[in-house]
Amino acid sequence: MRKRLRDNGLSLVLLGIFLAILAGQSLVGWDVYNKDQQEHGEAAVGYIAYLQTPAFMEVTFENWESEFLQMCAYVMLTAYLYQRGSPESKDPDSAAPQDRDPAADADNPDAPWPVRKGGLWRALYSHSLGLAMLFLFASSFVLHWLNSARQAADEALAHGQPPPTAMEHLVDSQFWFESFQNWQSEFLSTAVLVALAVFLRERGSPESKPVGAPHSQTGT
Repeated sequence: MRKRLRDNGLSLVLLGIFLAILAGQSLVGWDVYNKDQQEHGEAAVGYIAYLQTPAFMEVTFENWESEFLQMCAYVMLTAYLYQRGSPESKDPDSAAPQDRDPAADADNPDAPWPVRKGGLWRALYSHSLGLAMLFLFASSFVLHWLNSARQAADEALAHGQPPPTAMEHLVDSQFWFESFQNWQSEFLSTAVLVALAVFLRERGSPESKPVGAPHSQTGT
């Protein structure tokens, strides 16, 4: 058990932090939502009911959407683009093990089964990380869109106006404002990490070069 905890500590701690923060978000969001309900002369809702409201689901999937977009773009762009001196980049002057033809490992009994299977399975597996991130982004985008449309419809009805359809909301500037304000921050933070890692260090982190490595060295 201790070995499993050590071997999976990073994932477990990150998941634990995520769940704790999500719980905190839901609790304070519930309080804010009910205060808003009371200000408009409407009944407060219970915690479980709040979790099903578009108010909670919209902001949650809006944030997930931007994170998965960032990771999807990062995984795919780093396969083809370089940043000399950054441990987040492959070396532009030498071959990287990530570029090795997976067909060369088809006879390796320890290789993942899609690699040994070959054909379409190997081709899909060769891009499975990027495809998984793309799927998670697309799913979060759709859930953000649909719940944002529900929220817009509720607000329109509360003001005696006709509610917009989901397709009408998709082309509304408010929806894209919600998305763009998060997307830009994700790409900024990624670009800052890539650039600062050329000159700065964090001893012990695989996201950093060795402390004594020259600035021009790419990777760890």
